Amino acid sequence: MKVFLSVVLCVMLCIQPVLAQEDTEAGEAAESEMPGSAEEQEGVKTQEDDRVEETSETQENSEGQESAGTEEPSEQAGPQISAPSAILMEASTGQVIYEKNPDEQRPPASVTKVMTLLLIFDAIESGQIRLEDMVTTSEYAASMGGSQVFLEPGEEQTVETMIKCIVVASANDACVAMAEYIAGSEEEFVKRMNERAAGLGMANTHFVNCNGLDTDGHLTTARDIGLMSRELITSYPQIRDYAMIWMENITHTTEKGTAEFGLTNTNKLVRHYEYTTGLKTGSTSLAKFCISATAEKNGMEMIAVIMAAETSKDRTKDTIALLNYGFGKCSVYQEEEAEKTPDLPVKGGVKETARTAQEELFSYVDTSGANLSSIERKIEMKKSLKAPVKEGQEAGTVRYYLDGKEIGSVRILTTEKVKKMSYPDAVENTVEKFLP
Repeated sequence: MKVFLSVVLCVMLCIQPVLAQEDTEAGEAAESEMPGSAEEQEGVKTQEDDRVEETSETQENSEGQESAGTEEPSEQAGPQISAPSAILMEASTGQVIYEKNPDEQRPPASVTKVMTLLLIFDAIESGQIRLEDMVTTSEYAASMGGSQVFLEPGEEQTVETMIKCIVVASANDACVAMAEYIAGSEEEFVKRMNERAAGLGMANTHFVNCNGLDTDGHLTTARDIGLMSRELITSYPQIRDYAMIWMENITHTTEKGTAEFGLTNTNKLVRHYEYTTGLKTGSTSLAKFCISATAEKNGMEMIAVIMAAETSKDRTKDTIALLNYGFGKCSVYQEEEAEKTPDLPVKGGVKETARTAQEELFSYVDTSGANLSSIERKIEMKKSLKAPVKEGQEAGTVRYYLDGKEIGSVRILTTEKVKKMSYPDAVENTVEKFLP
């Protein structure tokens, strides 16, 4: 009997640690399946306001995202994106590096303001308006809700101050004030927004307002946001100067007197991702959390678009994952100087040849890890052109090859006019040939 009891006791002593370990693992598993914190469960409760950037995000970013800015993900793994729609493109070429439901229509919230800013800078470029012009706020503009700088009816601010309010503080009131100043009404301005979108090939976009407040039919896609963002940063690189302002004060001057108002950037990547160059955040209850983020590293700039992230933290995490993936996977070949192209024979012209040149410098984004120094350049010229020859007429093509495969081409154009030879020209030309 004593022997039997001793055996049972030994077995129990052996089993007890195993059971204890299983209980611990079961407890950890159950805890990991519990829903997130109250902050995460609330997700998006505040609407039409880019100021819903959670303050806890700043602390979390400062602890964990500094390392995210320097660590690059494995090329094989690919980015893990929780948002339902996203796209990553290289800015100089527009080449898409990653996409996830990029053509799915969704409300863009304040990322809409990328197009608003594009039209503002178009108006500055054309000379229609100037940065120092004074813009008066209407009753309608002052009535905008959501993120705003609390412009009062009749208050005047310069165009440049309005731009800062839009870019930094995502001010809905400043957007409408600028729309009215440029186009006379928000309705006319929105019409121009849609026309500009169509010109950029934004096939799945329809704007209803200029600031991104939730409205039926106000929709775009991640791809289309990428297109308009690329147009803004390439056409107007000075936008980066405004997009990188972290904090700045403006002055309200009204009948009540003068008061300072502080602007704080809604894009927390400005402080917590070292390669950031811009661009625009957005969040409403319907759109959830969106962003068009631009960043530059080693001379290469990326555009990352996230739509409908569940929380501000998710948006930041997805954006950094996309950008790091792009910087880790891509290398860019940029032609620094175009080689000279040969003159092209002209038939029946007052000159026998026309000068030519490459239309533009060639650039290429590689995602395979190839040796870009081995890129070869081959010139193909037309045999001749018939006079009259216009400046800018196509004369040939420069083709680029990597490991024997064509990776792109650039047109060769004439750089001068050549008139058709008349009878007196022919006589004069003949005489000149025979005279000593």
